[in-house]
Amino acid sequence: MKRKARFIVHVDMDAFFAAIEQRDNPSYQNKPVIVGADPKAGKGRGVVSTCSYEARKFGIHSAMPISIAYRKCPQAIFLPPDFEKYSKASEKVYEILYEFSPVIEPVGIDEAFLDITSSYHLFGTPRKTCLKLKERIKAETGLTASVGLAPTKMAAKIASDLKKPDGFIEISPEGLLEFLWPLDVGKLWGVGKKTELALRAMGINTIGDIARKDVKKLIYVFGKSGEHLWELANGIDEREVQIEPEEAKSISNEHTFERDTDDERKIKSTLMILCEKVSRRLREEDLKGRTITLKIRLEGFETHTRAKTIQQPTNFVDFIFKVIKKLYEDFNRKGKKVRLLGVKVSNFSIQEVQNTLFKEKEDVRLEKLHNAVEKINEKFGEGTVHRARSAKSKSKNKS
Repeated sequence: MKRKARFIVHVDMDAFFAAIEQRDNPSYQNKPVIVGADPKAGKGRGVVSTCSYEARKFGIHSAMPISIAYRKCPQAIFLPPDFEKYSKASEKVYEILYEFSPVIEPVGIDEAFLDITSSYHLFGTPRKTCLKLKERIKAETGLTASVGLAPTKMAAKIASDLKKPDGFIEISPEGLLEFLWPLDVGKLWGVGKKTELALRAMGINTIGDIARKDVKKLIYVFGKSGEHLWELANGIDEREVQIEPEEAKSISNEHTFERDTDDERKIKSTLMILCEKVSRRLREEDLKGRTITLKIRLEGFETHTRAKTIQQPTNFVDFIFKVIKKLYEDFNRKGKKVRLLGVKVSNFSIQEVQNTLFKEKEDVRLEKLHNAVEKINEKFGEGTVHRARSAKSKSKNKS
């Protein structure tokens, strides 16, 4: 039985943070605007969150070190992120999206998938639905969105990215392969840098090259993912727009030092602070994890990770720090200074017992201690009570 045609939409707000700043301050319009860390005249730490299209002409992009962005375009307008303002704009965009379909998969603050298969008739055709959606976003937020319409999620995502800013591309079911096959292989979902290099070494440079390749050869080189790439290249993508957000796969926290450091006391104090933040977030979400990961970035942006999987899942800061401290002490920095530290806990299990029903007395004692510390910090502010190794420090949350 032939499957009913699907109409999947990918909405991607254009240079979202920078566009909001340009909208709210007319003097920023048509100028290079960079939202991110303080460049400090080229000596700043941190990265670019996003930048306007005027800034992109200078080769600047998100996640670029802010110091490099400054060297490329010192005349740019550098602004700190205002996440409260961006969140309000995002909420308004999502309000509009939900008027076009109840089947929405949020991807982030500035993009989402919609399935309009059952709702497009309210607005005419799938094409008219997308155009109307773009008009509403522009009229009600003063911002532009690039939109892709296709029978699969992957094709919709690719389409929304090809005519930025303020673009719209429609891919019909019968035109899917004609659209996909000429595209560079790097456009295919699941093709990272290593996979791309391996594919090019096989003479595969376009999505069509993958589609025409013997699937057995792809499986031989890439394993099960080789078959998945072949299916995507041939337009086979059964993934649905998921209304329910995916559960968190990890909880992490990072800190970038103002200056590269080799001060052991500062490093271990920072690791303790990161462990405390991760522990608190785990407990807020009733999660325990078995895999604990240390991330360490050295001077020159050399980045390493070290991980250990423990037998019993935990969310206690003491246990997390014990593992992290050992991972750090076993890591050989070879005399290099530390630029960034990160702590991550993953491999979750949901807490299935009440806080008062622990089997071990030690667990009960630790649980009471953690609860007491958290209540004090909630009442009087973060950092009011902390472990002996901790010292106040600004850190950046990630999830």
